[in-house]
Amino acid sequence: MEKTVVLTRSDVEGLLNMDDCLKAVEGAFVQEALGRVQMPPKMYLFFRRYNGDLRVMPSYLEELEMAGVKCVNVHPSNPDRHSLPTVMAVIELVDPETGFPIALMDGTHITDMRTGAAGGVSVKYLASRDASRLGIIGAGRQAWTQLMAISRVADLEEVSVYCRTPSTREKFALRASKEYEVPVRAATDPREAVEGMDIVVTVTPSRSPVVMADWVSPGTHICAMGADAPGKQELDPLILKNARVFYDSLEQATHSGEINVPITEGILRVDDLQGSLGDVMTGKIEGRTSPADVTVFDSTGLSIQDITTAWMIYERAVAGEVGLEVDLQG
Repeated sequence: MEKTVVLTRSDVEGLLNMDDCLKAVEGAFVQEALGRVQMPPKMYLFFRRYNGDLRVMPSYLEELEMAGVKCVNVHPSNPDRHSLPTVMAVIELVDPETGFPIALMDGTHITDMRTGAAGGVSVKYLASRDASRLGIIGAGRQAWTQLMAISRVADLEEVSVYCRTPSTREKFALRASKEYEVPVRAATDPREAVEGMDIVVTVTPSRSPVVMADWVSPGTHICAMGADAPGKQELDPLILKNARVFYDSLEQATHSGEINVPITEGILRVDDLQGSLGDVMTGKIEGRTSPADVTVFDSTGLSIQDITTAWMIYERAVAGEVGLEVDLQG
């Protein structure tokens, strides 16, 4: 009887690095742009009394024969109230031929890593080639993986980070300075973290703009990563009106991405958007057209990013005999 491989977070962490995650996520974007995937939009359950939600994210990459589903929560109050992460996830991989559950694994680290990788891929294709200054709004786990990924695709010379808690941003800056051998400073306000930067990353749960239009320099690329549910918003809508805006999924972005509020309010139209990051990668549309362009990547998170990354981990686990084999049918 075939068995299911079960992988803990520590198993996953030992089998995944950012360089390979970048390749997996980049490949997933290409497969989607070429029309080779089945990927329904995220489905949500809202736990409003607890300020949280649960998302279900299935996908099938037909050419690569990879299929699976991720269940992931977002509960911003978790760290303070329950000493739990804001985001936690479980991923099931399925054999497309039989539907057999070949693997169950912790998806929390995968979510952090593939989200960072998505930001890194957007920098690779949309930022100025000489971009070297990075500003980050947010200082949690996903802010860290953004820095991890972007440092691999851009030659960073300066990093600034801001979050509302001074001790958190200072610890982030100290750790990052040591690990990446780049000057990282803790900004005292969000404007300081954004002004003069070539790349700006937002990774917050905000429901009102945290980055204003007059802070953003010509030529900046913005990775808008935090807005992932209806009503969330991190950028001044004027930024979006004047920028070249790209998304990972139009349906998800209009429902719950950075553009969801300005589109709902009639400030922005779908016709104002340029297209998907995958279409830039496959040459269907232009990304940056001039050095002065402000570009925005509206990332909502795609199941195909999770599944390609998780499949790579599964294959490594099988080859290295990592994890626990369980007979779920017994």
